[in-house]
Amino acid sequence: MSWAGRMILGIFRILLVLVHASAACDFGPSPYRATGVVCRMTKPAALLLNQETAQVIQAAFRSAKFPNITGERSVRLLGKVAYELTNIQVNDLSIEKSDVELKENNAIYLAIKNVTASFKGTLTYGYAGAWFLRLFHSVDFEIESSIDLQLDIKLTCQEDKMVADASDCYLTFHKLTLHLQGDKEPGWLKQLFTDFISFTLKLVLKREVCKEINSLAQMLANFVLDLAANFVRDKDIIVDLSLAADSLIQTGYVESRHKGLVLYKNYSSTLSDSVFSPSLLTESRMLYFWLSEHTLSSLASAAFLDGRLVSTIRGEKLQALFEMEDTEAQQKAVQMIFQGTSYNDSVAKVWSLAQPQISLQPEGTVVKCLVAVEVSILPAGGESLVVLYMEKEITVTIQAAYVEKKLILQPLDSSIEFKVLKCTADPSGNDPSIRNFLQNMISVVGIPEVTSSIGSALTSLMDKKGINLFDIINPEIVPRKGYVIVQLDFDFPHHLLLDFLHKSL
Repeated sequence: MSWAGRMILGIFRILLVLVHASAACDFGPSPYRATGVVCRMTKPAALLLNQETAQVIQAAFRSAKFPNITGERSVRLLGKVAYELTNIQVNDLSIEKSDVELKENNAIYLAIKNVTASFKGTLTYGYAGAWFLRLFHSVDFEIESSIDLQLDIKLTCQEDKMVADASDCYLTFHKLTLHLQGDKEPGWLKQLFTDFISFTLKLVLKREVCKEINSLAQMLANFVLDLAANFVRDKDIIVDLSLAADSLIQTGYVESRHKGLVLYKNYSSTLSDSVFSPSLLTESRMLYFWLSEHTLSSLASAAFLDGRLVSTIRGEKLQALFEMEDTEAQQKAVQMIFQGTSYNDSVAKVWSLAQPQISLQPEGTVVKCLVAVEVSILPAGGESLVVLYMEKEITVTIQAAYVEKKLILQPLDSSIEFKVLKCTADPSGNDPSIRNFLQNMISVVGIPEVTSSIGSALTSLMDKKGINLFDIINPEIVPRKGYVIVQLDFDFPHHLLLDFLHKSL
């Protein structure tokens, strides 16, 4: 369960920007059977993300590199007229509205209404008229335009990875007006070059803007997937987010299915009996994450192999652990164990002796593990002395919650079975007071202390990965037999997209 929170909330970034679907990969006859992680984004989330579309479109216009536009026409009485538009740049840009629609043909349809843009540059022209008259001139120009954009954004699947495709892009011009040297009044020169230029200019704008939008879509897809991959990677422990099945777009949601296999050095998990079905998720919340029992269990195994399931307790925490109640029996047991040594001169080490066994049930995550505890004292001027060693099999049910940007792991019922108990103060092991005291201490204080420490450590780790930057609203972690569902609403962190666009362009 200690890795569940990180996995559950880590994959949150996958669909915050990526509102697409995948296709064109061969996943075999039973792709669901290899699905370990699923992300579903519903229509309300798509509508929220669509509010950020204006930022992407504005970035596409401003970063587009418009080439020089040249042309030549024959005009009666004037002869041949040649022109060139150079230094074309976007000056002002505004977007009236943007609509999004999820299509069942695996596409996201975006309609961007009334993009008002002003382009500035330099017009150089020359013509050889009758009677050998030759004139050449350069003037500044401004083009006022009003444009609608229609985008069908798709994701193709290449080597089990998503590749964004926004090449299905259309521009409709409602207005394209050329002004020369700031003169807004109609004139023969303005009309002449507007007629020459408008058709070519429309083609250039469509080509360059649509090319930039497609490029940004691919950059955003790669950016989000890289973030997701980095979030579910910690040193040598990696979660494989390759696609396990075709993603699905319905009118109410976009769903992405991933392998969720855990890789650690020479260790790798395999999954062929996933219980996932689209019917397990609904559409009442903005985001859903479905995680298999196999994925969470494999994460716990990797953590064990990497030596992470080890903790030390000393000082005030050690004192609180052993002095949970002020009774004569407790005082006697503590005195026997520590032999009068100060807690500041003592240390307890807790570690897992075997890979934890994790089972997801409706009442919570059931963790079964063989745990060792070793208490040592450090006498003044002497060597460290082990005064207590015990091995115990602990089974505990844990409920997880994410509250006020903190992961809370709450242990419920638990059982403890001692396998080994050695105490220097009771070599024969016949004193029941020590065993009874340890049994009570572990169940009442020890297990909550360990789970609280794990929750705090995972919260800190998630904060380093940036989860605390997101506004996660009323998240629910719902365990079921063999899987867990995380469902939540969210508010998009506006500055993250701006930072990305600023760095990328």
